[in-house]
Formats: sequence, structure tokens, C-alpha cells
Amino acid sequence: MLLPPDLRDWLPEDHLVHFIVEAIELLGVESYHLNHRGSGSEQYPPAMMQALLVYCYATGRCGSRTIEDATHIDVAVRYICANTHPDHDTICAFRRNNGKAFRETFVKVLELACEQKCMSRVGIISIDGTKIQANASKHSAVSYGRAGELIEQLRLEVDALMKEAEKADAEEESTVKLPDEIRRREDRIARLKEAREVIRERHEEERKEKQAEYEAKVAKREAQRDAGKKPRGREPVPPSEKPDRKKQYNFTDPESRIMKAGNKGHFEQSWNAQAAVDADGSQLILGNRLTNAPNDKNELVPTVNEVENSPREVGDVLADNGYYNGPEIEKLERTDGVQTYVAVEKTLHGVKLDELLGKLPSEAEPPAEADTAVKMRHRMRSAEGRQKYRLRKHTVEPVFGIIKSVMGFRQFHLRGHPKVSLEWDLVCLAYNMKRLFKLNDSRALPEIGWQVACGG
Repeated sequence: MLLPPDLRDWLPEDHLVHFIVEAIELLGVESYHLNHRGSGSEQYPPAMMQALLVYCYATGRCGSRTIEDATHIDVAVRYICANTHPDHDTICAFRRNNGKAFRETFVKVLELACEQKCMSRVGIISIDGTKIQANASKHSAVSYGRAGELIEQLRLEVDALMKEAEKADAEEESTVKLPDEIRRREDRIARLKEAREVIRERHEEERKEKQAEYEAKVAKREAQRDAGKKPRGREPVPPSEKPDRKKQYNFTDPESRIMKAGNKGHFEQSWNAQAAVDADGSQLILGNRLTNAPNDKNELVPTVNEVENSPREVGDVLADNGYYNGPEIEKLERTDGVQTYVAVEKTLHGVKLDELLGKLPSEAEPPAEADTAVKMRHRMRSAEGRQKYRLRKHTVEPVFGIIKSVMGFRQFHLRGHPKVSLEWDLVCLAYNMKRLFKLNDSRALPEIGWQVACGG
């Protein structure tokens, strides 16, 4: 120990950290946000900082203070940082300012996977979403109705305090700091009014969308009546002009939403994280996005569009029944020319005996003018449709299981849609690095392959 130790000797040759460090250095990312002006704070190489974040997210350490602690106590992290110790402010600032670099690295990793023959250039993708808790408590939210009640209550309290203040001025005696109490309630009233206004704006946007759906349903039923047919089902109801009393606004992270978590019937303050995953074997995430929509009805086309064409051209698209939306499916197939396999209704897990024995009844091809739901139901019942749709369960769902259970990412650490989207990009990048390491048989990548991927 008379000479400085080489930390590479303290780690196995097939360790994940070697792969991540070499990958980020050889990919040659150029879009880092650099402090060219300089400051009193210590500066660190951007490739080192990105390797630090990717490795820590891949191993379940996402908070900036937790990462800072790891630079002191984790040998692999000390190896990345070359025995330096970026503080949590530096780590947080780098993460916040380098979303473009994370996206560039994300695409280059997929290009590398193609060069390494781990992923095909054209193939099937699976789409799914998962709810991930926001960095906010659902108890920090207020409903539209409750906010109105609180405003009226606080106004009465302000009036009472004003009268008490006038009385105290006359008697020149008071044991309570009345101006502070009045100001605190007035500030609370202002925040509650803002919350109600935001809820009204959100409701108006939703109402416009629902109004278009309502008018389309009415027109369809009128067309059926004109053709001499009796419309089935209940008459459509126009959307309400006023927001529902239960619509909520969160004061900590206003852009997040209350969403149903899992199948247990409870609700959490969450974000809806979307991912498009390679269904041809690699299970790499090909595209991702983040939304605050509580369901996936309108998320199919935007999520497919997040897949970059340079590393992967989309062939078929698989999604569960939560994504079924006739106009969206028609738009995707018409404009992008892809074949979609989206469940029209919920189906039971497992394989039926008739399907196992290949005795499925044959159905006639629906006519060209048939409804999208009829065509999709026929496609999903075909032998090809059943075979392809089975890929969805063991391609995209395990990805979310690894992210939540293995990588330990169950809650965002940032707030606001731009920052939370950036963190989801970083999580998906860390997952892809971890997955590509496994696909490469836990070996370092050949430099020839890297040079090809990087255009060298």
C-alpha cells in the first residue's frame, strides 16, 4: 500500500461498471451542457458525470445525496469518479441540465445494439405504460369542491380576524399577531383560487375532447336512424360545463395526477410512464415518454412516434386493450403503414385447449367497410394475431418489473413534467445499458464495433 492502488484491480473484469464507463467514453456524446464561463465550483468531466448517473440508476440509487454518499463508500462508484467526490448539488445540476445528452446517448446505445447484432433494424414493438409515484403526496392535493368550501370558510375567518383587529386597535390590547394570521389566510385563499382555476382550465380542455366524441356518437346514431336501423345502447350524454367536485390539484407537483395504482383499487399521486419495447428478443426500450393522462386510451400513436427510425424501423405494434382507440389505430395504420394488434376487450390469461390443439374455428374476413373494432377483433382471433399478441406479455411487462423491482425505481425524485420526463429518459437509458451488458454476455465491447457505431 505504499503506492496508490489501482481501483480496477478491486473489481471483477466482467463488472457492469467497466461496460458503462467504456460505452459512454467511446460513444462520443457531444451535446453536454458545459460551464464554459467557469465558476468557483469544482468542474468534472461530463462523460464521468453521465457514467456516474447511469451506473447509480442501474443499481438502484437515484437520489443526488445517495449518489454523493456512494462516491465515498462504493468501490465501483469511486472507480467511475477516479476518487473524486461530486456533491449532491453538482450531481443534481448536471442531471437537470443534460436531458439532450441523455437522449443522444439513448439513441446511440440502440445503434450500438444493432451493430452488435443484439437487435434487428426492423421488427415488432410492444407498447405499455406503468404508474410511477410522483415526488408528492396525494394528501397535498385538494379537490375542486373542497377548495370552494375552504375559501368560504377562510373568508369568514378573515372577516372575524379583521373585526378582532379593529377591536384590538381600539383597546390597544392583543395577545395574537392578527396581521400575520390574516395574511396567512389570504395567501391560502389565493392558492386555493389558483387551484380551482387550474382545475377549470383542465376541465375545459377535456370537455372539448369529449364534446367532439359526443357529437360523433350523435351523428352516428342519426345516420343509423336515417338508414332505418334502431341505434343500440343508451343515448349519449353531453359533457358537463362544470368540473366534477372530485377533480384534484396537487400543491407540491401540480402537473402530476391522482391515478389508480395497480389492481388493488387504491390511488396514488403518479405519472404515467410509457415505453415501446423490442418484442423480437432483445427487450430493449426503443422509445419512451411521460404523460399525466390517467389511462392509455390516447397514448398509442404518441408512444410509437417516440421510436427513432435510425436504429429501429417499426413493423407490427402490440398493445393491450387499454390502448384501444379506433380513430388512433386507423391514423397509425394509415400514416405510418404499420400493422397493429390491440386487444378490443380484456382476455383471460393462458392458452385454451382448442388453441393449443390448433382447432380454432375459422371466421370469414370482415368486409372493407366494417367497423375498426370488428376488423381488430377478427385480427386478434386469427392464429397469427394470437401468436404475435402472446409476445406482449413476456416482452414489455418484464421490463417494468426489472425497473421497479431490480433497479428499485418506484418514485420520481424530480417535479414538473420537463424534469420528470428527463428522469424517465435517464431510467430507460440505465435499463438499456444494463440489458445490453447482459446481451453482450457480460463482456467488454470490441472497439471495432464501437468505432462503427460511432462513425469512426
